[in-house]
Amino acid sequence: MFFSNLVRQHVAALRALLVLTVILGLGYPVFIWLVAQIPGLHDKANGSIVEANGKPVGSSLIGQLFTDDKGNALPQYFQSRPSAAGDGYDPLATSASNLGPESIVDGADKPSLLTLVCQRSAAVGELEGVNGARPFCTGGGESVGAVLSVIGPRDAAGNVVHPTRVVSVNEPCETTKVPFLNTYEGVRVECAKFGEDYSLGQIVPIRGAAAADPAVPADAVTASGSGLDPDISPAYAAIQVDRVAKARGVSPDVIRTAIDDNLTGRALGFLGEPRVNVLALNLELDQKYPVKS
Repeated sequence: MFFSNLVRQHVAALRALLVLTVILGLGYPVFIWLVAQIPGLHDKANGSIVEANGKPVGSSLIGQLFTDDKGNALPQYFQSRPSAAGDGYDPLATSASNLGPESIVDGADKPSLLTLVCQRSAAVGELEGVNGARPFCTGGGESVGAVLSVIGPRDAAGNVVHPTRVVSVNEPCETTKVPFLNTYEGVRVECAKFGEDYSLGQIVPIRGAAAADPAVPADAVTASGSGLDPDISPAYAAIQVDRVAKARGVSPDVIRTAIDDNLTGRALGFLGEPRVNVLALNLELDQKYPVKS
């Protein structure tokens, strides 16, 4: 009796396994695939692949680099926002930098988010011919975070009241002889020395004289959370117009019209921000205004 019940239970379990395998392992995936082939869903389901001259050149949902083999921006193309996904826009390594607003002091082998932003802003400013200065960044071509470690006795709130030593923590003596600031509250500012720990001091970012509204927009200097963002802001597109127009030998107004062609507004009129798809924009420019060899 016991054996026959045991057999019946196993047969029932096996039957349920086979039925569920057919339904969930075969039927459901086939059903979803068929739904995905409905017009309007087909392109998205297959990766939103964009083709040019019959060849796939990318996806409208995944950003990509428009640089040469040395990483230099190709002047005839609009540039995408930075990416922290692998070597850039790698769908298999999608990620953010995991650096937040408090990342302002450089590590021994990894720059802070502040320094990354400062360096990118300076580079974009030089490329586009605009002012790349930003608040809390040092001046010069290799801008870094303008951050001091202020050492001395503290008050009850933990603030240094009488500085005895001040160090520019993101400017090592190996790369600079003159810190971005000469003195702070009457104390001479030193450059940092490799291997020394300045964490005992109060970390003080220095705003500097840069405008509160930088010419280089935020999406030009920060990566998206996924590292795959295919779009840029209209503001970032606008500062690239003159460079692209010159490289293609056309009027800047022509380039602005192409930007408008590829501009998407806020979803439902109020969600998100207006954006420009970089791949679609560059493909339109290649089609209408190819670079003359």
